[in-house]
Amino acid sequence: MNNKPDETNAAGKKIEAAATEAVEPEKGKGASSKLMYSESVSASKAHSAAAAPRKKTLKEIFFGHKTSYTLRKPLKKWWFLFMGPVTAAFIIGFVWPFIQGIYLSFCKFKLVSDAEFIGVDNYVKAFSDKPFMRSFIYTAGFALVSLFFINIIAFAVAIALTKGIKGSNLFRTVFFMPNLIGGIVLGYLWSMIFDGVLSAFETSIMTNSTWGFWGLIILICWQQIGYMMIIYIAGLNAIPDDLFEAARIDGANSWQILWNVTIPNVMPSITICMFLSLTNGFKLFDQNLALTGGQPYETTIEAGKAVSIGQTEMLALNIYNTFYGANTNSRGTAQAKAVLFFILVAVIGLVQLAYTRKKEVQQ
Repeated sequence: MNNKPDETNAAGKKIEAAATEAVEPEKGKGASSKLMYSESVSASKAHSAAAAPRKKTLKEIFFGHKTSYTLRKPLKKWWFLFMGPVTAAFIIGFVWPFIQGIYLSFCKFKLVSDAEFIGVDNYVKAFSDKPFMRSFIYTAGFALVSLFFINIIAFAVAIALTKGIKGSNLFRTVFFMPNLIGGIVLGYLWSMIFDGVLSAFETSIMTNSTWGFWGLIILICWQQIGYMMIIYIAGLNAIPDDLFEAARIDGANSWQILWNVTIPNVMPSITICMFLSLTNGFKLFDQNLALTGGQPYETTIEAGKAVSIGQTEMLALNIYNTFYGANTNSRGTAQAKAVLFFILVAVIGLVQLAYTRKKEVQQ
């Protein structure tokens, strides 16, 4: 049995030699002789190739003759062993706290165990809370301004780094590194930088709301531009070169190519970057807490009570201060604010996704 492939190979070689001897002398007799010669040689080579032993694939080496169906069959039978822990962790860590949080927004409580259902009173208090509404306006303005600067600068940097300049990989790393630093660390770091600069003007970032706003803009741009740049670079590299060549042949200049070729074809990346920068702008907390802490505060009289309104306090920080403030009876109101905050961010994000996806070009 072991000598069978060798015998077959030897037989194939004899057939090829005989065919060559029989047909080669007749080469000059016409096209029919040439055709017979080529067919005979091809047949002998095919016979030799068929007789050669086939190499085993990695799948056959490790799994033998098992098919993909037989490999998937145990996974289908024992799926709960693989999905069970992940699903349980998701339910315990996200779904249940989320449902409980919605319920607590309708309750008055100091601890979860002593929650007392009071209806929609917490939502009424949240909408009538002046600092909360002030924080919403401030956060919306911050999110829009940061959305503009982050995406414009990140897109410009991505275009520059895809032009084949020297050291582009090094620049990508340098621009991306700030995204790896935590928000609290960034906040205190930039607080020292700004105070060091503003001390020359006898002011501080915590005593001037204008400086506080632009300080937060600079911080968030410095942190997120590198991350958005990577997404834009991936989108730019996915554009076929044929489109640029066709545009140049048609006489388009660089500006026309940017608006009519580059931007329409990079819209999927724009959609992702706009969604991330917009939602991150609304959810900003760590940097706001560390950089300004909501300061400076302005005190007003509301319903006979003094109310402090943080001039640089964003929504997430307002919810935090309401929940962990001196008034422990306002925790239900803080929970209602958190639910409203979730609905706000979800609606804005979904509307933005629906709008920008209509602008995407199918390649």
